[in-house]
Amino acid sequence: MANPERNKKILLDLMKQPGNHLCADCGAPDPDWASYVLGIFVCLNCSGTHRDLPAVSRVKSIRLDYWEDSLVEFMREKGNTSSNSVFEKCIPAFFYQPQQKDCVVLRDQWIRAKYERREFTGENNEVRRDYNSDILEAALWKKGKNKKAFLKRTFLLCQREFTLRYFVREDSKVPKRVIYMKDLNAVFQPEKMGHAHGLQISYQQEERTRNLFVYHESGQVIVSWFNAIRATKLAYLKRKHPAAQDNVLIPLISRCCVKEGYMEKTGPLQWEPFKKRWFTLSLQDRKLLYFKTPMDATELGAVFLGTESHGYSVDGQSPAGRRQGKWNWGIAMTTPGRQFIFMCEQEQDQGEWLEALREVISIPMTLQDYSNEANWRRRRK
Repeated sequence: MANPERNKKILLDLMKQPGNHLCADCGAPDPDWASYVLGIFVCLNCSGTHRDLPAVSRVKSIRLDYWEDSLVEFMREKGNTSSNSVFEKCIPAFFYQPQQKDCVVLRDQWIRAKYERREFTGENNEVRRDYNSDILEAALWKKGKNKKAFLKRTFLLCQREFTLRYFVREDSKVPKRVIYMKDLNAVFQPEKMGHAHGLQISYQQEERTRNLFVYHESGQVIVSWFNAIRATKLAYLKRKHPAAQDNVLIPLISRCCVKEGYMEKTGPLQWEPFKKRWFTLSLQDRKLLYFKTPMDATELGAVFLGTESHGYSVDGQSPAGRRQGKWNWGIAMTTPGRQFIFMCEQEQDQGEWLEALREVISIPMTLQDYSNEANWRRRRK
């Protein structure tokens, strides 16, 4: 008969070994659940998806469940490194591998792709061809520009032309918009959009950032589209930078915001009334964008952030004598041409924004950053 305490100690020791000390699927530390079919250690969140895949995986808690000797021995023989050498053997460079902080649909579909559909074992080449298809078509639900309602629209992704098009009518041959990979960014925003499969697609038009908010009822479809966009963006980057290695180009595929949230903002003379605005800070292009609401289609404005040596700074104290809004926690941000005053609702918000802004300012500028700064200054004239 198995000794529960002895087996639990063996499993806990196995969990601490290199490779097993992080979740096999999302990289979370100290994974105290395990799939006794696959022989891997996973975190609590990922164990939920494994529980939904009884045909390929079954899970137990290392600390709470009873483990038979044969299962403990199987876990000893396998482990995360051995398993991932099979199930992550052929991951395409563009494919997004979710981390602990990523949204549920990304983590869920990653696990299903690994074990249920076996997309990365090298057995199924059709899957890779799907992501690299010259033309990929889907009907996605898109938020109307000035409406809250989502309307079904046809989207076409063309890898040969490096474009994403969408059409208002199914029988239309003229797209409503043609978006080029050069300016496109796609990130999941389920909380902002109020939908578990919500995807935000941003692009540049007339030197302003515009947003499309889309979703699909199927998690597999929307995540496949997300990765197909990444594949197309990587193909564009390789065309633009033929000598660059994948490890240099992969971080350029997507821009994730460092910080998002509401602040109050006043005008350039700083005597105008403060107005509540939704701000998004991007580390990659060093821009602080602001919108009226989180789901606005078009930015109201943008502030470029350089470095301290170029005259940019941020301070947690509002200058004396300035008119304050309803919120009391101030931020003064100085650029070579103007000082911006923002107000936060809570002290914690102020601290988070100061940390995020200072992080951007502390990073040296690239040649592309200097070009972006010149474009921003030209736009403000």
